[in-house]
Amino acid sequence: MKLRSIVVIASIAASILTACTGQNPSQAPTAEPSNQSGAAQSEPTILPTQEIVATQEVDISANLTKSDAQGAVTMEITPINLGNPGDAVIFEVLMDTHSVDLSMDLAQLAVLSTDTGKTVQATLWDAPRGGHHVEGKLSFPSTKDGSALLDGAKSVTITITNLDAPSREFTWSVSG
Repeated sequence: MKLRSIVVIASIAASILTACTGQNPSQAPTAEPSNQSGAAQSEPTILPTQEIVATQEVDISANLTKSDAQGAVTMEITPINLGNPGDAVIFEVLMDTHSVDLSMDLAQLAVLSTDTGKTVQATLWDAPRGGHHVEGKLSFPSTKDGSALLDGAKSVTITITNLDAPSREFTWSVSG
């Protein structure tokens, strides 16, 4: 995760540098050296720089992570594909506790709803069962009654019930 964050930051920095200077960041000129009279030489000297390699996948999920620390369980949920859900709307979930067994099927406790009134039950909790530190993917169907779940939605909310708290809600804005 740290490496991905570094790559994302490097990608953003390269894009900004390119936009501001109109030059490829790996070919950015250095300061022009001057001769003994103090006059600049006619051609700038270009020193080799480390090339920044950008990946196609830009993960800004760190800004999208929502957390809840009710009861003895801390949860963090991050949307994976809200912008392009395909067959399923998927969220990465991390749960941490020191006193509660996390062997439950989170799909049975989680519902996704939109501000347009559509609600779907989670269909898959892809994670190891048990323990006190669990990480996995929670999936919801991307359609309801034959239409796209996120069509016209401005926000989505995951509600998780009866996980060492009566109810936990996580809400994100979507461009729909």
